[in-house]
Amino acid sequence: MPTNIPPQEQQHQPGSEMQMDPQPIYDNDDPGYGRLRGKVAIITGGDSGIGKAVAILFAKEGAEVAIVYLDEHDDARQTADIIKERYDKSVLLIAADLRSEENNKQAIQQTIDAFGHLDIVVNNAAVQYPQQSVEDISEEQLRNTFETNIFSQFYLVKHALPYLKEGSSIINTTSVTAYKGNETLIDYSSTKGAIVSYTRSLAQSLIKKGIRVNAVAPGPVWTPLIPSSFDGERVASFGKDLDYQRPAQPVEIAPCYVFLAGKDGAFMNGQVLHPNGGSIING
Repeated sequence: MPTNIPPQEQQHQPGSEMQMDPQPIYDNDDPGYGRLRGKVAIITGGDSGIGKAVAILFAKEGAEVAIVYLDEHDDARQTADIIKERYDKSVLLIAADLRSEENNKQAIQQTIDAFGHLDIVVNNAAVQYPQQSVEDISEEQLRNTFETNIFSQFYLVKHALPYLKEGSSIINTTSVTAYKGNETLIDYSSTKGAIVSYTRSLAQSLIKKGIRVNAVAPGPVWTPLIPSSFDGERVASFGKDLDYQRPAQPVEIAPCYVFLAGKDGAFMNGQVLHPNGGSIING
């Protein structure tokens, strides 16, 4: 895996994968095993980064996927092409601002219209805006971060529930920052902490229906969110504080989602997986 990342920056959140150097690694030559055969998944933020790797691995394992993204059309089309050409699976692209409850409702409806059913919900979309002090976090930024990162998860699940049956799975992306904090990502870390509590509470609420809810808390991962969040110097040192001396690649995170979505994770509920490169998390 790449260990050296040159300084680089992007001006627009959540960033474009096509502008990144090196390109993130989102797939490998391992065969699929049909672990999600016949399933339909909706994945937010599925155009790039972790979401892209999850969408591709889900397709490799037999699922049809709906990818919800903001406006990174080139990244989304590239991801869809990979899924169709490599794994011959259907993919639906939905461009939507998930801060709107109505847009979440429409995304679910479009997925049902396209595939007829829904089995897996992956809440993965997020933004982050570093600030040196809590005093620098504007009301606009605070609302945007919370509405994108946690409100959208409530909205999507709310409108997915009428279609989810026993055996369905909901997987939420939280972060190592929910447990360790981050001095320049105060609002982002707060949303990720909220996602942990949301996951645990929702799991208790839905298990009576046979629906499992879990989360994944990655550590540093090389995704477009990094060069679109930080300056070039910080990007170049990203992940260097880990024992691995590098950030994770999205392909290294995606198997957690397959495990939680499929039969292998059938006894997992209200839990958080921690693919974080060795950080000890007690929480």
